[in-house]
Amino acid sequence: MSLANALPGLDVAGGDVVRLPKPHPGMLFGKGKVAELKQRIEVDEIELVLIDGSVTPVQQRNLEREWKVKLLDRTGLILEIFADRAATREGVLQVELAALSYQRTRLVRAWTHLERQRGGLGFVGGPGETQIEADRRAIDEQMVKLKRQLAKVAQTRELHRAARAKVPYPVVALVGYTNAGKSTLFNRLTGAEVMAKDMLFATLDPTMRAVELPHGLNVILSDTVGFISDLPTQLVAAFRATLEEVLDADLIVHVRDISHPESELQASDVDTILEHLGVSDEVTRLELWNKADALDDEGRATATNLAARRDDVYLGSALTGQGLDALLQRIAGELTAALREDVLTLPFAAGRARAWLHDEGAIRSETQGGDGTRVSLRWTERQASRFAATFPDLMTDPTKGTDDAAPPAAPGPWHP
Repeated sequence: MSLANALPGLDVAGGDVVRLPKPHPGMLFGKGKVAELKQRIEVDEIELVLIDGSVTPVQQRNLEREWKVKLLDRTGLILEIFADRAATREGVLQVELAALSYQRTRLVRAWTHLERQRGGLGFVGGPGETQIEADRRAIDEQMVKLKRQLAKVAQTRELHRAARAKVPYPVVALVGYTNAGKSTLFNRLTGAEVMAKDMLFATLDPTMRAVELPHGLNVILSDTVGFISDLPTQLVAAFRATLEEVLDADLIVHVRDISHPESELQASDVDTILEHLGVSDEVTRLELWNKADALDDEGRATATNLAARRDDVYLGSALTGQGLDALLQRIAGELTAALREDVLTLPFAAGRARAWLHDEGAIRSETQGGDGTRVSLRWTERQASRFAATFPDLMTDPTKGTDDAAPPAAPGPWHP
């Protein structure tokens, strides 16, 4: 029902749970249930039927013929929602690609006249391709074009990632089930105006903003697309590039709607998707049990007791701001501990290395000495590793560093 309400312009007349011991291959439901639903559809003047599950192309075609309505299964409905919400160029391309991939498997419902077109000249030509084959070929060609355009967009995204890697700000990714309140939290922390509504898939395109946390720590906060159970395979593939923003995160905040009756199942779905994406277990994860303001007194007391038993859980509300200060203090503490401070003496000839450190924003202060420039550094492990790979001689023996030194195959140990 929530998925149906997420699509603008739909007036949901009602819903029904139909138990199927065994789905009928041709009509999904048995004859009696099909007739019963047909009568209800006619009485209520229903124009669109939504089925929260998978429907084969043949079943969809037969039911649409029988009921004289348009029918969408779970995948089709999610595609419609995504198409309505996509705002950026990449989002639009991803939705189009997913829709074509879905449509390609369902051409049978659109074409019942599968007679072969005559091939060749006159009457000597053999049978040509069927209409469905021609349509499938046209879809394949369009999918190739979209994939090429997405590849270009992906290159741009990689450039943006490379640019962000130069900024010595840790990345904090907000993840969670759709409608858990990620965008509301994002807006409260950053002052942004990302679309935040009480509906599924309010956010499709990832948004990133810099925000200052306690201790004066600056971080990049990323608002990601919401997860959902049984996400169609077409969408998983199409939106993988968007979801992979999480892979660059230094810390992940899992936002959970603790007021939802199926909060535990939703959390399990999120963990499964993160695992499929290849998110490392070494990345620190914290949980915000959001929407505490929506709980009654008994529910709030229970959630408080459960959260107190874990050191990675914070109960709060992105809407009211309750409990967020403690979460932000924890995030700042975790990320500050992840930053390392070092002092390195660079020879005067190592101008390129010094410029590299300035570009990365890793230098806190520097002083000139008789043997070179003494720099005080505050940087991430990732920056330190990249510096070691780029200027290995400086890492092993600073007195021998030059701009023209050829880096060996593997960096040696660092002895600043």
